[in-house]
Amino acid sequence: MPVAAYLNNMPVLGDRVFVHPSSQVIGDVHIGNDCSIWCNAVLRGDVNRIVIGQGSNVQDLTMVHVSHKTPEKPEGSPLLIGDYVTVGHSVILHGCNIGNECLIGMGSVVMDDVVIPDHVMLGAGSLISPGKTLESGMLYMGRPAKLVRALTTEEIAYLHYSAEHYMLLKNNYLNGPQK
Repeated sequence: MPVAAYLNNMPVLGDRVFVHPSSQVIGDVHIGNDCSIWCNAVLRGDVNRIVIGQGSNVQDLTMVHVSHKTPEKPEGSPLLIGDYVTVGHSVILHGCNIGNECLIGMGSVVMDDVVIPDHVMLGAGSLISPGKTLESGMLYMGRPAKLVRALTTEEIAYLHYSAEHYMLLKNNYLNGPQK
């Protein structure tokens, strides 16, 4: 079963959510309306919470996890993803905060306490080290990721388009074969 409780926490799924049977969604996970969780993705909300806004997608082989609460850090590091976010294939997100209409490129790693504001594109294979705060409307790339340039108007529009494309795709899966 791809959706499972951890202790007393059962994942909460919004309306029209697609969770692929090969994925794992565990514990304190809240997934907004019209989201999609793809093949072999793991969202493990066992020691802290994961919240995903509406219209976002978490693609194949992505790992989403959190850091536990401690006396020094009472909130720990939850994982928060905004609305209309595209998380590419084989990404690792750990205890970070991602704003609305972002694209996290394939194979990227985003570590604890990173803040990615709205309208950011993170190039494939990028690494954001713990505690970094990025700037809205920018493209970042590299290991470690560095600011490359401001996004164009067309690229900012693409961020929402990408999420909408995955909403159409997940609806095809939810609706089943056409007759």
